[in-house]
Amino acid sequence: MKIRMCFGGAALMALVLTLPTGLVAQNRLASNATPAAERPFGTLREQAAMQQGWLKKRLDTVLPGLMRKHGIDMWVVPMREYNEDPVFWSITAPETFAARRRTIYVFFDTCAAAGTPVSTACVERIAFGGTSQGGVFDARRSSTPVVADVGGQQAELWGDEQWQVLKRAIEERKPSVIGINRSTIFAFTDGLSSGELQGMSEALGATWTSKFRNAEELPLELIASRLPEEEAFFERMNAHVWQMTQQMFSADVIVPGTTRTSDLVWWWRQRVNDQGLGTWFQPSVSVQRQGATSGEIGEDPIIMPGDVLHCDVGITVARLNTDTQHNAYVLKAGETDVPAGLKKALANANAMQNFAMQEMRPGRTGNEALMSVLAQMKAAGINGTMYSHPIGMNGHGAGPLVGLWDYQAGVPGRGDAKVIPSMWFSIELQATTPVPEWGGQPVRMAQEEDMIIGADGKTRWAHKRQDTLFLVRSR
Repeated sequence: MKIRMCFGGAALMALVLTLPTGLVAQNRLASNATPAAERPFGTLREQAAMQQGWLKKRLDTVLPGLMRKHGIDMWVVPMREYNEDPVFWSITAPETFAARRRTIYVFFDTCAAAGTPVSTACVERIAFGGTSQGGVFDARRSSTPVVADVGGQQAELWGDEQWQVLKRAIEERKPSVIGINRSTIFAFTDGLSSGELQGMSEALGATWTSKFRNAEELPLELIASRLPEEEAFFERMNAHVWQMTQQMFSADVIVPGTTRTSDLVWWWRQRVNDQGLGTWFQPSVSVQRQGATSGEIGEDPIIMPGDVLHCDVGITVARLNTDTQHNAYVLKAGETDVPAGLKKALANANAMQNFAMQEMRPGRTGNEALMSVLAQMKAAGINGTMYSHPIGMNGHGAGPLVGLWDYQAGVPGRGDAKVIPSMWFSIELQATTPVPEWGGQPVRMAQEEDMIIGADGKTRWAHKRQDTLFLVRSR
């Protein structure tokens, strides 16, 4: 049966106003803005198999050396479901989303006491109360609950028996140092909750709790350390982000005079979702405009010819994250290129990137690298700020901070950690430059590109860096 419907102008407007915002906003984008869904990094099953290989190799080849380096012969990592330690995602399989009731991961260097050179065979890996994580742990569970008085009645406390199992394991192995994840500086190494510390301490007693030592840099470096296989995958992720930002900042998506910055934000979110990817933060798109302050432009402006566009975007794949900031220029009628002053603004930001790549060397602290970059900026007459961070298993990752936007004299504590080989950074910064074509108006050119410090200590971009502004042409 066919039903014919007719709408007058008022009725049609009423219908449009009832549509979801996204459907209306889609009309502000170019007609071919949203391609079909795809799987640029394979199926979830394929990704999981790849991640499992990374997990085994990391625990086999990276962890033993870190335990010996930091003088910890037993590392104990207890946690409860939905209160997981930050290191959890670096030591568990991709099919594991949470701890099971109480899970205690134990790593013991069987060769430390004898002074035997560290090797894969030296570190025993046990999961009390958890699974084998695809065969990388020896999974052990107790079937005997602890019985205790609760409200005047005897009750079985399932999970507390794990402490007794742990105590027996410690008594059998007699470690000299028991590393625990407790820190006043680094969130990544402060995963031991107060309740777990109390329960473990009461169960183990004074003899063994006296062996406790804050693991501090051990989990920090394990989370930060990346494998060559992960580097290759990360390069693909960054190349994909580049392709997406170039498409977003183009006439394929933007209709100058019609498209708003929020349309681009939701284009990114939808595109990421359609490709089976994730993102670890809400993307942002902003505008700088000749003769206008940010307050005059507004929070969600319509993109106009002559605007400088900036985005801050990221994707998440296989527990790895990217963080990228790119810039574009919307050509005015009759223009074929970017004004020279805006090119100079970008060149100043590129110079800061060069300084950062030179100074990010293994063995240096984040604060030392920051001071060197700022000194080079001053010598070059560049006005800007440096606020770079590690990236990898977390967007704002484990390792040293190289400044914060409001800490340009160094970051106490978190900036004192050292750069290590095989870690990644997001080189994030901004240079502010007066633009003659805009009457000397300062333009803030913020950039962010992911880089890799190889096992050999050499630095390289994960893909490349932006040294020309993307051009948005009117149709």
